[in-house]
Amino acid sequence: MLATPADRVPTGPEWVHEVKWDGMRVLADLRKGHLTLTSRNGNDVTAAYPELAPLAELYDDALLDAEIVAFDGGVPSFGALAERMHVRSAKKAATLAATRPVTLMVFDLLRLFGSDLTSQPWQARRELLERLDLNGPRWRTSPVYDDGEQLLEATADQGLEGVMSKRRTSPYLPGRRSPDWVKIPHRPLVSAVVGGWRPETGSDSRLGAVLVGMPAKGGLHFIGRVGSGLAGRAGVAMSRTLAPLQTSTSPFVTPLPREDAHQARWVRPEVVVDVRALGRSSGGRLRQPSYVATRTDLSPADLEEDDDA
Repeated sequence: MLATPADRVPTGPEWVHEVKWDGMRVLADLRKGHLTLTSRNGNDVTAAYPELAPLAELYDDALLDAEIVAFDGGVPSFGALAERMHVRSAKKAATLAATRPVTLMVFDLLRLFGSDLTSQPWQARRELLERLDLNGPRWRTSPVYDDGEQLLEATADQGLEGVMSKRRTSPYLPGRRSPDWVKIPHRPLVSAVVGGWRPETGSDSRLGAVLVGMPAKGGLHFIGRVGSGLAGRAGVAMSRTLAPLQTSTSPFVTPLPREDAHQARWVRPEVVVDVRALGRSSGGRLRQPSYVATRTDLSPADLEEDDDA
């Protein structure tokens, strides 16, 4: 079941609220002492997380909806999790499990002892989940809260990803997006410098995305491609802003990934834009960035990062 994006936290006694964890969504299938972890795209990722295997010893039959989270200094870090996500070697997975262990944050119960619970309301599923007492060394039941607005403020203060709000009466609809679950993510505002742009798919001239970087001692360091928010008039305005800055060489200090550099047009790095994003990956790339505005009050020099910091 997938959540619908929202701009604000729903209020009222019919809603309950949880922390939106910055991790990887999985179904955890416990059957006769064996655990299978399946990602949202249907891949079996069990081998990458051997520290979660003992969970299957607790119950003979259960299906859990959960998030695999890597904590760094007490805060979920998608960058730390990225090191674990594509590991298939049992030896490497065991080493990482010891040095960078993950935690399974369980938030829903879909099957128990052969009974399908998806048609039951969230409240009933939650009561059963809490009775399972899934609070162990590498797994825990994600807590719930009645005051969503207070939780939104607290998650912002703590640098967490956001809030998930769920209607207490909602059944579980596998694979479907429902207004009974809504997500309100925190997207920090980042100022970045435009170093190029990519045309819209099917066009040689219409701007589809800008290539942005962060200036530091040594040049402009690429941090991502931003296309969201640049449709229509915003894209036209950006094209006009960048037109007089066109140049034949890339302003970035290192070559861009092929998928970003394809059909790229380079510009002098003089335009600063504000972008909202869900933080950065372990490689420094913006996650799910969206264009907000052009900052005519800032120059690239205002953004220079201190390499010694």
